[in-house]
Amino acid sequence: MKTILVTGGAGFLGSHLCERLIERGDEVLCVDNFFTGHRTNVEHLLNHPRFELIRHDIVHPLILEVNQIYNLACPASPIHYQFNPIKTIKCSTVGMVNMLGLARRTHARLLQASTSEVYGDPESHPQKEGYWGHVNPIGERSCYDEGKRVAESLCMNYHRSNNVEIRIARIFNTYGPRMDPLDGRVLSNFVVQALRGEPISIYGEGDQTRSFCYVDDLVEGMIRLMDQEESTGPINLGNPDEISIRRLAELVLELVGSGSSIVKMPLPKDDPRRRQPDISLARSILGWSPKVPLREGLERTIAYFRTVVS
Repeated sequence: MKTILVTGGAGFLGSHLCERLIERGDEVLCVDNFFTGHRTNVEHLLNHPRFELIRHDIVHPLILEVNQIYNLACPASPIHYQFNPIKTIKCSTVGMVNMLGLARRTHARLLQASTSEVYGDPESHPQKEGYWGHVNPIGERSCYDEGKRVAESLCMNYHRSNNVEIRIARIFNTYGPRMDPLDGRVLSNFVVQALRGEPISIYGEGDQTRSFCYVDDLVEGMIRLMDQEESTGPINLGNPDEISIRRLAELVLELVGSGSSIVKMPLPKDDPRRRQPDISLARSILGWSPKVPLREGLERTIAYFRTVVS
């Protein structure tokens, strides 16, 4: 049994990770400031003897004794990370330093939840870990993109200078139950609009692409990355099956059984045109690849949204 800290543990992804770690027998300390996380996401774990929920913002130092740290703390959707961009940057810089300092003091291994956004609007496709990215450093999205890039740099420099054990996961679009209906992400927007019979909003012509990974697959990849000894990363974790945004909207309408129309909206600034992970490293080092097909994952996700959307 390990004592594992999960920051951002009451969020969409963090809550699923906490659940899996508890199931395998670990003690989990879930830390969240509830800026985007929700207590209801971990409510079913609150009475478990190996689970503890701590309200805390990692921008402030945290003193605990742990064996592993999964650092997931950071708003991950544009509507949230642009709401308070300074806070977003501080989470990925000051907060990252605090978590690396904790890892150094306790000799804990730390996994940083980085993002495909470090690739920006990529000029290389599909994206491999060796690609340095094409990011606007002063754009509206930069508070998140550049914050995550700095966080990766901090991880590698703590590793090289202080022998801190680190793992870096570059996470591509993830979906599943417990997504926030109001987080502004493309898939949650489509499902909510379809369930309510509202027009489906696509940006531009909808020919931009994304790759969607079901949350159970993603959590499995993160745990495998944390527990292997071969690589610090970064390693891409995502589904390499690419789909256009228009086709995704049509699939959601089909599965919901909605008669909603599709309307076009202006394309956001710096919105990536294509996004698809090359997961060769994940396959070779972790023995990992996604198992849940998009249609099956969407059916599970839509079933969840039916319980929370009125």
